[in-house]
Amino acid sequence: MWLTHDPEYPENLPAAPLVRYGWTPRGELAVVYDRSGKQVRSFTYDDKYRGRMVAHRHTGRPEIRYRYDSDGRVTEQLNPAGLSYTYQYEKDHITITDSLDRREVLHTQGEAGLKRVVKKEHADGSVTQSQFDAVGRLRTQTDAAGRTTEYSPDVVTGLITRITTPDGRASAFYYNHHSQLTSATGPDGLEIRREYDELGRLIQETAPDGDITRYRYDNPHSDLPCATDDATGSRKTMTWSRYGQLLSFTDCSGYVTRYDHDRFGQMTAVHREEGLSQYRAYDSRGQLIAVKDTQGHETRYEYNAAGDLTTVIAPDGSRNGTQYDAWGKAICTTQGGLTRSMEYDAAGRVIRLTSENGSHTTFRYDVLDRLIQETGFDGRTQRYHHDLTGKLIRSEDEGLVTHWYYDEADRLTHRTVKGETAERWQYDERGWLTDISHISEGHRVAVHYGYDSKGRLASEHLTVHHPQTNELLWQHETRHAYNAQGLANRCIPDSLPAVEWLTYGSGYLAGMKLGDTPLVEYTRDRLHRETLRSFGRYELTTAYTPAGQLQSQHLNSLLSDRDYTWNDNGELIRISSPRQTRSYSYSTTGRLTGVHTTAANLDIRIPYATDPAGNRLPDPELHPDSTLSMWPDNRIARDAHYLYRYDRHGRLTEKTDLIPEGVIRTDDERTHRYHYDSQHRLVHYTRTQYEEPLVESRYLYDPLGRRVAKRVWRRERDLTGWMSLSRKPQVTWYGWDGDRLTTIQNDRTRIQTIYQPGSFTPLIRVETATGELAKTQRRSLADALQQSGGEDGGSVVFPPVLVQMLDRLESEILADRVSEESRRWLASCGLTVEQMQNQMDPV
Repeated sequence: MWLTHDPEYPENLPAAPLVRYGWTPRGELAVVYDRSGKQVRSFTYDDKYRGRMVAHRHTGRPEIRYRYDSDGRVTEQLNPAGLSYTYQYEKDHITITDSLDRREVLHTQGEAGLKRVVKKEHADGSVTQSQFDAVGRLRTQTDAAGRTTEYSPDVVTGLITRITTPDGRASAFYYNHHSQLTSATGPDGLEIRREYDELGRLIQETAPDGDITRYRYDNPHSDLPCATDDATGSRKTMTWSRYGQLLSFTDCSGYVTRYDHDRFGQMTAVHREEGLSQYRAYDSRGQLIAVKDTQGHETRYEYNAAGDLTTVIAPDGSRNGTQYDAWGKAICTTQGGLTRSMEYDAAGRVIRLTSENGSHTTFRYDVLDRLIQETGFDGRTQRYHHDLTGKLIRSEDEGLVTHWYYDEADRLTHRTVKGETAERWQYDERGWLTDISHISEGHRVAVHYGYDSKGRLASEHLTVHHPQTNELLWQHETRHAYNAQGLANRCIPDSLPAVEWLTYGSGYLAGMKLGDTPLVEYTRDRLHRETLRSFGRYELTTAYTPAGQLQSQHLNSLLSDRDYTWNDNGELIRISSPRQTRSYSYSTTGRLTGVHTTAANLDIRIPYATDPAGNRLPDPELHPDSTLSMWPDNRIARDAHYLYRYDRHGRLTEKTDLIPEGVIRTDDERTHRYHYDSQHRLVHYTRTQYEEPLVESRYLYDPLGRRVAKRVWRRERDLTGWMSLSRKPQVTWYGWDGDRLTTIQNDRTRIQTIYQPGSFTPLIRVETATGELAKTQRRSLADALQQSGGEDGGSVVFPPVLVQMLDRLESEILADRVSEESRRWLASCGLTVEQMQNQMDPV
């Protein structure tokens, strides 16, 4: 097949065909060659029956062969390096057996084009069934547990209009007269909507949260939009080639990214604002062989005959290689002289992983390819059991047994560990998660979630109750609100004024306010990267290298300036400041090998020695006599300072001062001991010396595994003059917003951290004396009503569902968007939005 006309390149047609085919004398396709002239496919046919393929292969792969019965049906598929299959045909069923002796049976009904698989017997003996209507459309599916999902197709088009799951919850789908989806409503009641023009092109899409995206077209013959308007009102424009390739993209600020392509449609260059470009090169087969940045740093790629990526050559010339088996699965990777290997069974499942140390992790699977056992490098074995539908219902970790339980919608409801309840999950009528609770060291710890009417997270409320009295010991709440464009622009930290994020365009951060006080302003470049941050009388200027890496951060306080240097591979090698310079060195595998710090009166290098798998080894400069070269089981037993012990789960249980050889023992070594709960979380720590306790601490966690409390007893002199652990612990409480630690509070201070949105980068630190909190503590609407809701004006306890409804109402009031659902609920109670707003504490 030759390219004879190309409007884009009329004078530069390729000298070779795009693809070439070879045929047998009987007219059967025998070989296929790509545009480089290399053979990529080959086919073999039966000598007796014309057109019956008996073998085929991809270049670099084994040949697959087929055998047929007298009726021309495949009876065997022979794979020399993987699973082979046999097929047995009966009147109403087909039996499929693989080379691992796993058997599946497909039971059929109907004839010719209406023949359908109505029952499937799986390799584990489970059975799934399907029912079809008279014209072959799916009506029901029954899983291996006997639960039925119903499908309602349109009688004319056959399109699915309703799906009802075994728990009775339903999703509905609606279409226009062109059979295009116009709306869909999920079990939670949220809806997506789509609109089309007269040519059937999508022109508007409304997301479940109400965000609207509009699409515009400038060519009646093109299905590709020339512009999109998002929920913020920002417009992005695109231009396309006649072949549908993206040529340019202009963002909401008018900044342009351009794309170059070769005659085969492959992208050859990307040109971004601020002078950033990336160039790509391909070989004659169309495989990517090089990527180069603006500074000329080039990464190259090599392939084997089958097209598998075998070598990556970094800009400094270092090579990372990968070897493959006959079927293209990676069996060995080498980086900087270190090798990691993988082994597979006939089904292509990883059964053994060998680390750079030569240690092994092994894996076992059931007949349905589900992982059932894993034995790690350190010998720790974990086992997994599944129910008929594939859900995990039991796990074993070196004798620690966990059971998992689900509701009719397959949502996790609770877990038990060693026969005791661990966590519980609760959901509202829409299926949204509202509560997770568990017992931590006797304390009942719960996390409560609130949502707005569009299903967006509105609040996260943590509570900790006393084991005996059920007294509320600690609570922490973070609230979120959204603007009319759907952006999460407002966060209300616990006991702080609201944090408001000021944005431009499609949501790029421009500033931040705490309450009514502007604190931070940002200036950004044409790539929307931060270049100037202003906060109070300080200004932080940020610059970037031509390759886009961080180059410097300069504050108008010179002692805080930072300059950054990178090597050709993109590794950070130096951070320079007026007071000191730190240089970083790396091995050929990319691991950090040393840090060199220099200052006016300081010149020190800290080496980092590791075994092939990356485990720390004794410093070879400080301990040249050490013969240790690796930790085969990945458990470090000793280093220059300590001896370590572990339990069968691989958890560190004891750390003791190392007494060097030749030193007389005086029994004054310190011992650290660690104790864990059934979820492998540290709950108890002690440090002793002379067999006397120096420090003891205990920890509490929420159901998500986040630490929420720390109690510490320290050795001190009591009134009698004896040294002993303090009777009263020092207590520290922790509060979270998702995975970000936002609050640390003890009996003296509360430290709160505000992060840059969507990141773990701290932005603002707020420190408050604990005594001042009572003056600034803001109650939630639910708290305010509970504290004064009794008949005598005293307190009352609301049920959790009422607290959730009040939390959602408060979030809607704060966002100035009270839903109709909340208004109807208030009206049924004889209340108004204004009345509830008057009950709220000021923000």
